[in-house]
Amino acid sequence: MSRARDFADLAGSADAGGLTGKNILINGGMTVAQRSTSTSMAHDGTTDAFGVDRFRISMGGTHEQLDGTFAQVTDHPLSVNGKSSKWTTGTAESSYDSDEYFYFAQLIEAQNVQHLQYGGSNAQSVTLSFYVKSSVTGTFACNLYKPDNTLRIINKTYVISSANTWEKKTITFPADTGGGGINNDNGQGLYAVWHLAAGSGSVGGGSNGAWKTYGGLTDWADGQATNAVATTAGATWQVTDCQLEIGEQATPFEHRSFADELARCQRYYQKSYNYSVAPGTNTQDGATYTVTQATASYPSAGHTHFKVEMRAAPTITSYDYGGTSGKMNAGGSAVTPVIQDPAQRGFGNYVSNTSVGVNSSVSIHYEANAEL
Repeated sequence: MSRARDFADLAGSADAGGLTGKNILINGGMTVAQRSTSTSMAHDGTTDAFGVDRFRISMGGTHEQLDGTFAQVTDHPLSVNGKSSKWTTGTAESSYDSDEYFYFAQLIEAQNVQHLQYGGSNAQSVTLSFYVKSSVTGTFACNLYKPDNTLRIINKTYVISSANTWEKKTITFPADTGGGGINNDNGQGLYAVWHLAAGSGSVGGGSNGAWKTYGGLTDWADGQATNAVATTAGATWQVTDCQLEIGEQATPFEHRSFADELARCQRYYQKSYNYSVAPGTNTQDGATYTVTQATASYPSAGHTHFKVEMRAAPTITSYDYGGTSGKMNAGGSAVTPVIQDPAQRGFGNYVSNTSVGVNSSVSIHYEANAEL
């Protein structure tokens, strides 16, 4: 039996998701959404936002009007209870200027793409597959972008033929043998990008169809032929079952358990709140808690251990029980903490005001962000 036949048989069987470890993307099924199931985004300085974990939506340039929501929704081409990520335009951009661009992306950790062997004669081709549904038809661009060493980029296009209809798309990117490769570290290794709109200054640079050294904004979305997602009030674009894998053929989507996908996501972002509770909520549930002996020379202090080791020392945002950012609870009061030595496995916190008393309880809610 041929390899192609093997995959075809798998696609129609109960074991269709049984090929493990092939999907370079994390949370491609859009199942994990720790921050919130819906995020508002606008032109007024909020240029990057996360809805589901590991996927961000970004606006660049000088958008004047564009805003909307980025949400996890229960709408899927194959499963009654499956999830997808959906952008809905609120206020449309009146016209799309040359410097404006708008995209959906996952940034991939460099040490997770060493097997692509970019920069050498053994470099591997990869295939991106996904389901997409939009109220807008037309030609859209996708790119891979390599930020290490010599900057490299390639764009390819796909066509949405029918409005408001799920369509399966498959795009194969050739191997990149130039550009010095991807460093074997925990930094940015590769971008996988879906373009939603691009001004004239973001297209036409010659990156459509072949790898090239990144020459600036004109290469970013080469091939993008419609801006209607951004210029139409109420326009929608949504995606799910995103898979990036080695080879020139798309194989069945790799279904991971929710627990596995959540742990992978927590390397980049995690919180103390229960999974379904948004950060900043008024609740004690999930807060880390310590009882300390406070004296004049030893303030109330605690330490938090992360659920999984994070990619890098994260940025910590603290909350008290009432959900106030920049606060914690000590001795029954909301106080301003000192966050001490945040590292990949945890962080310390203490309150320098010793008036909280001896044998004080110290508790804190947190968000820890180590996104690329």
